[in-house]
Amino acid sequence: MAVSATTLTYAPYREAWLARREEPVLEPDLPIIDSHHHVWDAPRPRYMAGELIADVGSGHNILATVYVDCRSMYRARGPEHFRPVGEVEFANGLAAMGESGDYGPTRICAAIVGHVDLRHPEAGAVLDAMVAAGGGRFRGIRQTSAWDADPEVISPTALKPRDLLYQPEFRRGLAALTARGLSFDAFMYHHQLPDLEALAGAFPNTRLVLNHVGGPIGIGGYASKRSEVFQQWRENIRRLGQLPNVTIKLGGLGMRMFGFGFETQPEPPSAQQLATSWQPYIETCIEAFGAGRAMFESNFPPDKASCSYRTLWNAFKLCCAGASRDEKTALFSATAERVYRLEEKPAAAF
Repeated sequence: MAVSATTLTYAPYREAWLARREEPVLEPDLPIIDSHHHVWDAPRPRYMAGELIADVGSGHNILATVYVDCRSMYRARGPEHFRPVGEVEFANGLAAMGESGDYGPTRICAAIVGHVDLRHPEAGAVLDAMVAAGGGRFRGIRQTSAWDADPEVISPTALKPRDLLYQPEFRRGLAALTARGLSFDAFMYHHQLPDLEALAGAFPNTRLVLNHVGGPIGIGGYASKRSEVFQQWRENIRRLGQLPNVTIKLGGLGMRMFGFGFETQPEPPSAQQLATSWQPYIETCIEAFGAGRAMFESNFPPDKASCSYRTLWNAFKLCCAGASRDEKTALFSATAERVYRLEEKPAAAF
């Protein structure tokens, strides 16, 4: 069987395995905005509205969530470049469920990040269609640029152009995105971070959001080079932290690509085990960007391969146990609220 990009990046989650660990919720009153999650159906392990609602309702004070593109529910018909509009329509429908209050207090999918190939000549028109489809919740797009030569890191079928962020067509589309007041979420690997640094310098008025702590790889040929990778990643993160238009998401560390291996343990890890492994990365990012430009993300369901939603947020709380009240407020809710403009009300329908 061919190895898919999905299996290379993350492992499937197992509910029965996760259920073998039950921890009390730490700081249950701390307000949280989950700045990054997905919702999808088969052939990937199903994670639809029911699974999301169960996780956000598992004990932490989750005020709202941000839906991020995952090639879910694209339209089956119409021009290819407009088909991702279907994902925004889907996420907006989930948001309407959350606003009803019938599924708990969390505003699920309160902000929506879609996908547009910014290189397409009609990228601006697709962005406008997403704004219309989002019901006042559409905030920007993600176009991943993850590239590595190692086939154990990423499937050749999932490779992006190595120079994507430098291509004139891409930058033309990014200018159109910026003109509409929208943000750009970036997913790349640690050795590509100078590309984002160059992009941030060229587009100082664009809100750039770096996903998954900047992707320090821990599998394939990098598995035996964790210290070397960490040093290179940390240097790149410190430089990016000096650029005021870049914000970073703290999470994604439960994915297989980081190489921690929690998904292969006989028993699910404790929050303390996760925090011990993740803290050097979390602390480096907070030191570089400050609490005002960093925000925690669940990255569920990919990170669900390593731990439950409850354990994940406990681990994040342990990682910044020494932070001040104001710093915790920024890291767990205020930064996400500002970046994704969650104070803005959804558009009313007439």
